Amino acid sequence: MVSIDEKLSNLGLTLPPPPKPVASYVPAVLAGDLLYLSGILPFRDGQVAITGKLGQDVTVERGAEAARLALLNALAVVKQELGSLDRVQRIVRVVGHVASASGFVQQPAVINGASDLLVQIFGEAGRHARVALGAAELPLHAAIELELLVQVRA
Repeated sequence: MVSIDEKLSNLGLTLPPPPKPVASYVPAVLAGDLLYLSGILPFRDGQVAITGKLGQDVTVERGAEAARLALLNALAVVKQELGSLDRVQRIVRVVGHVASASGFVQQPAVINGASDLLVQIFGEAGRHARVALGAAELPLHAAIELELLVQVRA
């Protein structure tokens, strides 16, 4: 069986260091066999890499890139919490918040950047329930923010 780290490598992906919380919260909470992640931004080198509003400053394609980047940050948190991504049994739910200009309604296409990558990495176990919402503003002017709910193997 191929490990998740090997799958990431085969896809040409490297996990960044897990982002540090930007306020008074913990990055994740394990409750039973569920790992709840706090909101994760598209960080690169400790800074939000993609800022602005979709439909105004940011294209759908760039928003999807932000979603992929936020997902890699989220997986770095999962790995930090669990010790190995191979302990992920299933991705249960993804919530994507998209900083949206008035009239922008393509939030699902933006969050597909994360959803599609989850399936590439985890296969069927990466298919998940999802919410894609528009937001007036997000922390640090981030273009997107992701939340994950992950079922964990014992």
